[in-house]
Amino acid sequence: MSNTRTRYIMMHKTNAHYEAGGKPSPQLVAKIGTMVVDLMATNSMLAGEGLRSSAEGLRVTFSAGERTIVPGPFVPHTKELPAGFSIVRTATIDEAVDFATEQAEILGDVEMDIRPVTEPWDIGMAEAPAKIETRRYMILRKATPQTEAGTAPTADQRSRLALLIDDATRRGVHLATESLKPSRRGRRLTNTRNGVVMVDGPFAETKELIGGYVVVLAESIDEVAGWADRYIRIADTDEIDIREVE
Repeated sequence: MSNTRTRYIMMHKTNAHYEAGGKPSPQLVAKIGTMVVDLMATNSMLAGEGLRSSAEGLRVTFSAGERTIVPGPFVPHTKELPAGFSIVRTATIDEAVDFATEQAEILGDVEMDIRPVTEPWDIGMAEAPAKIETRRYMILRKATPQTEAGTAPTADQRSRLALLIDDATRRGVHLATESLKPSRRGRRLTNTRNGVVMVDGPFAETKELIGGYVVVLAESIDEVAGWADRYIRIADTDEIDIREVE
């Protein structure tokens, strides 16, 4: 197997059922589980998570040094194109906002959606631990003209972000951070009446909220598209974006 494989992310969009707090059916869980097993068998699977309803989240906007926090559910708009995300483990969502604020102080004007990550006990797949003091949250950073143009953070920004992540990792807060390459390097799959339609990026910004993601290793975006085509046909979603991970 090639040692030059690249990381890609497949992001599926949510729908009204899950936004209302609905759970996946046992049949859907089984089908997704089979796909995950197949991904693992080819050493392609790196990570994957689902997200809770946006009603459980916060939308945080940073502009000209001002922070605005709007509780969910989110009203989708034309800024739902991701530029990257972090996964943190905190006792409260307010602590996740604190981490997002520190990121924004480094990155500048940005919008971020913060939502709980779905745990097995959230959807009835396992018993919740007897004592839960923390939970995982995704901090989703939205794309900007700069990120879509492929403008990298400055050396100073990279240094400060590295220090922030190192400190938060030592404290057990930070679990993962990923940045995505511009959408022009990606691909979008849409379920239509005429079957699955696949288009190359750059993407027009979408109003669809992310419902979850899978990070994979692959030799090409065409290989990922094969997985995504299977994913969209078995998952309860109308749209999947494939993006290359930095």
